[in-house]
Amino acid sequence: MLMGFFYLTSAIISEVFGSTMMKMSTMTHNKLPILGIVIGYILSFYLLSLTLVSIPLSFSYAVWSGVGTALTAIVGFFLFKEPFNWKIAGSIGLLIFGIVLMRL
Repeated sequence: MLMGFFYLTSAIISEVFGSTMMKMSTMTHNKLPILGIVIGYILSFYLLSLTLVSIPLSFSYAVWSGVGTALTAIVGFFLFKEPFNWKIAGSIGLLIFGIVLMRL
């Protein structure tokens, strides 16, 4: 189970990396971020599949998508100066609350 959470955490980080590279690819004519998108998402889905060996799909996918969304919003705020207001913060809080409820 511990390795499952390691894989899940790594899958989330890879997904956030891929999403960040997607945003960066729109800001430059350099093609290198496209390679980051491909590597990030392939690695993310591979690691998510390894997660499913020990953690149920419903929980794995909820955590992967929810935490990935939250971290992507935070990265967008810090790296790309995207808006971050009380609605976004509250929505992230609700995502985390929902994930915690799933584990109870």
